[in-house]
Amino acid sequence: MSFSAGERVTRQSHNHDLLFRIASVTGDTAILHGEDMRLAADAPLDDLVRVGQRDLKRLKQKVKEQEEYSYRLFRQDYQLMKDKREYQSGNGYQHTAGFFQLPAKVLHIDGDRTYLRKCTELYQRVGLEVHGVYVHEKEMPQEIGSLVDAIQPNIIVITGHDAFSGNKGLKSDLRAYRHSKYFAETVENIRKKNPRLDDLVIFAGACQSHFESLIRAGANFASSPSRINIHALDPVYIAAKIAYTPFMEKVGVWDALRNTLTGEKGMGGVETRGLLRTGMPYIPEENDY
Repeated sequence: MSFSAGERVTRQSHNHDLLFRIASVTGDTAILHGEDMRLAADAPLDDLVRVGQRDLKRLKQKVKEQEEYSYRLFRQDYQLMKDKREYQSGNGYQHTAGFFQLPAKVLHIDGDRTYLRKCTELYQRVGLEVHGVYVHEKEMPQEIGSLVDAIQPNIIVITGHDAFSGNKGLKSDLRAYRHSKYFAETVENIRKKNPRLDDLVIFAGACQSHFESLIRAGANFASSPSRINIHALDPVYIAAKIAYTPFMEKVGVWDALRNTLTGEKGMGGVETRGLLRTGMPYIPEENDY
């Protein structure tokens, strides 16, 4: 059976556990990218089963329901934070002068164009300014310096595809991972310029990434402690939690993870200060009257 790039497939050898998109085909082997999970894999063509439109629609609907559930949780969390800020800014609602906010700026570099588009849409949906850039994982260490200098972000998300391969080494061996080495090098290059974890917040990693090396390199949050797959949108919720938490408050690790689709098995990190600054009074522009 012939296959071409862009087709959706599952793997017989893994009991059709994940939906994949074919990234490329070389000879009798296909490079697969998870449709919703940030996993990269290669598989022989005779192991693949093409997914029909009816099944594809059913699978996508199930994933969309999961994504909407996480979004609703985040919105509830955001509303609580917003009410708290309004109460504190108005000294317990005693002052009615409006306040303004200085939002965080996000640089999101992604090794997958489709995921980058989905993440950008979610950033916009939650009201964050984002600069999304597609960069192949192997090129990220070289490209990150100029991007940081040009954009001057407060939060950087470094993600794409990754995978652990047991036949290449132990879980402690960075060489057994498809792209963890490049994610770690990218973080290290950022930290040479910006060493303080509270001044520049970094999320790094993808499915099954070497969590320990990313944290040692200087990431505030990373994947994947239990070497499991993470959802394509999970890094956005980490960034949003940090962005909407006042800078005088710390974000506990569980507080950052609880609205994600993967949770603590897929991601972890260290306590980090929020980045939102609130000021007053709000002075409306002339055309606001």
